[in-house]
Order: sequence, then C-alpha cells, then structure tokens
Amino acid sequence: MKELYPLHGIVSVLNTPFLNDNSVDLKALKKNVDYALTAGVAGFLVPAMASEVYKLTESERIKMVATVLELAGNKVPVIAGAGETNESRSKKLLKEYIQLGGNNVLFQIPFESEQQFKRHFYSLAETNPEMIMLQDWDASGYGLPDELICSLFEEVDAFRCLKIETVPAGVKYSRILELTQGRLNVSGGWAVTQMIEGLKRGVHAFMPTGMHRIYTTIYRNFMEGRTGEAEKLFHEILPVLAFSNQHLDISIHFFKRLLFKQGIYPTPNVRKPIFKFDRVHEEIADRLIDKIIEIENSLKIK
Repeated sequence: MKELYPLHGIVSVLNTPFLNDNSVDLKALKKNVDYALTAGVAGFLVPAMASEVYKLTESERIKMVATVLELAGNKVPVIAGAGETNESRSKKLLKEYIQLGGNNVLFQIPFESEQQFKRHFYSLAETNPEMIMLQDWDASGYGLPDELICSLFEEVDAFRCLKIETVPAGVKYSRILELTQGRLNVSGGWAVTQMIEGLKRGVHAFMPTGMHRIYTTIYRNFMEGRTGEAEKLFHEILPVLAFSNQHLDISIHFFKRLLFKQGIYPTPNVRKPIFKFDRVHEEIADRLIDKIIEIENSLKIK
C-alpha cells in the first residue's frame, strides 16, 4: 500500500524576480530561497502560476529550477513545475528537470475529458519522476472529478501529492483525504484564505507566496496545539488575503512589491501582459505591506 508522502508545512511558491532589463535575477531568487529556509518552509514549488510561468522561456524555467535545487535540494523537497498546455513541451521540460536532479514535479494538465486527461497524465508519467504532484486548479468550480483523481492515485505509483485549488476547497480536501484513506498528500494553494479550515480538515501542506515567517508560524502554532495563537495571527493577515486574492495578477503584483520592500528583490517588476496595478492598488498595498513587515520582524525564528 502506498504510504503518505512526507510533505508537511509551508511550501513556498516562488515569484520570479526581474531586473530592469526584464531578465530573471537568479541572485535575488537565491536570496528569497535563503529567507524562506530560515523561516522554516517545508519545500519550494518553482516555477508555477505565481512565478508568471507562461511568460518564462524554457531556458529561464530550467535555470530557476537548477538554482533552487542547488541551494535547497538537499534540505527540503523542490517541486519543479511543468506548467504547459502542450504535451510535447511538458515532456521536454520534465526530462530536463529530471536530468538536473529535479525528480519531484508538478503536472498542470488542461481538462477536456477524463479520457484525454488520463492519456496526457500517463504520457507525462513516462518521464519517470520520483514524485508527481497534480494541480487541481479551478478558480470558479469543483475541478477534477474525485473518481479520476483516485484512479490515477491507485494506478500510478509516483502520483503522491495533490494541490487542490478549487471553489470551495474545504469539502474537497475532506473528501479526497477520506477516499484515499489519508494516503494521498493533500495541499492547499490559492485557497490559503481558508488556511485554518484546511488545517482543521487535515490538509498536509499549504502553498502560498511570500510572508514566509507568518505562514510557518501559523502552521507551527496550530500543529503544536496553540490553535488560539494560530487563529489570532491568521486573522491579522486576513486584510492582506482579501486584497491580494482578488485576482492572480493582483497577487503577483502585491507579493513582488512585498519582496521588493523587504529588500529581497531589486525591483517589483512583472512581465506583460498582466492586469494593471494602479495608484489606488499601490496605496492600499503599501499600507498592508508595512503591516506585514512589522509582523514578520516581530516573529521569532525557530
């Protein structure tokens, strides 16, 4: 019987830092990884939606994965994102990642039908990664059918983790955990606004962007029985989540601006096309960012 994959805690999804010439700043990426490791994250996912993955070239993606593996690969799991709608490009990326030693990978597969999805999944699995995480993304609905997820879990040994990003997420967390008898590692991504609910439902990991110390402290407090402290700190960041989770592009703008103001990224730059972050957004974001920095600076590193 397949055992639960040991991924528990905060897995940081890394924003891509850009210099003023629009190139990827690998030095700043390393700085972010170092800061996150110091905060106690359980792993990294790169590149993914928050990394502006579809605006990155194949070469840029490979360099980012190589950089994070070099710095963190012997310390925590590094999950390499193969976000591509095209099957052949996905397989090419996966092979490159595996050659680098990136044997933990994320599949992000477009859903047209169960037959199409399974065929695509099996095709990517032929690259033989050690661990497959499947992204169940649906910003407006239920996402992948439970039966499809469970059948792939039983049929493919490497399929060990599921990243649920559906609306609502909570009932799906519970249902998948029950259907797989707790053997499929379940994480929450975009639905981090329901982090406390997820913890109470037994979700194993969470995949937010930024605020490394805050998220790891909430998780640690909850798991060590200090649920009141966990909820209190979570409630302090609810205005941030309400603002940043309006739209993926707003979230990318916001957390890059945070990393810039923390001195981790040299610019808050994003790649176009992207939703405009206007003067009102900036004014609100800057007040919230000041509060985040104040909270993060107050938290002890354990």
